[in-house]
Amino acid sequence: MLDQVTRPFVDPVLNAMATVLHQHHVSANQVTFVAFIAGLLAMILIALGQPLLGLALFGLNRLLDGLDGALARCGRPTMAGGYLDIVFDFIIYSGIVLAFAVFDQSLALTAAFVIFSFVGTGSSFLAMAIFADRAQAAPRTPQSKSFYFLGGLTEGTETLLFITLICLLPDFFNVFGVIFGLMCLLTTYTRIHQSYHTLTAAEPK
Repeated sequence: MLDQVTRPFVDPVLNAMATVLHQHHVSANQVTFVAFIAGLLAMILIALGQPLLGLALFGLNRLLDGLDGALARCGRPTMAGGYLDIVFDFIIYSGIVLAFAVFDQSLALTAAFVIFSFVGTGSSFLAMAIFADRAQAAPRTPQSKSFYFLGGLTEGTETLLFITLICLLPDFFNVFGVIFGLMCLLTTYTRIHQSYHTLTAAEPK
């Protein structure tokens, strides 16, 4: 929901950074892999009880995740790059939550609920992307994407805020986790409802 608000501020910075990297022949896929490694290290640090250090590396992961898309648009975005981008995102998002449960098993039930909610938002998001071209659904973002982007209450910005909060205030993990998980479930419902009616309307009469 907040992605449309943050993009006008973030995109110019990312585009400027991407232009410099493109001039130095850095590829989008290279940035994607560095972002993934930073995210994995963030997971490890959180699991070892260092959420603030983990947050710093997760912040780097998010910066590079935005940068790889801007860098790809300096040339020609590829399907393989778009594939890695979305898969790595879901691995890191769920992995960060799992890391808290690894560190403190009393958080496991809430962590499982949040990951369950991620499955809902992710599957409703990606399933629509599969059928979007056949349904001739219009993209929902001004940016060029490698896949159909279906919005909702919880998108990238909201997930970033959630992970920032649980890293800064880990004692409130259960509270934030339940609230965010419920928001994700609402997102899942609205995406299913919207997608079902969009696809039904696109069926040949």
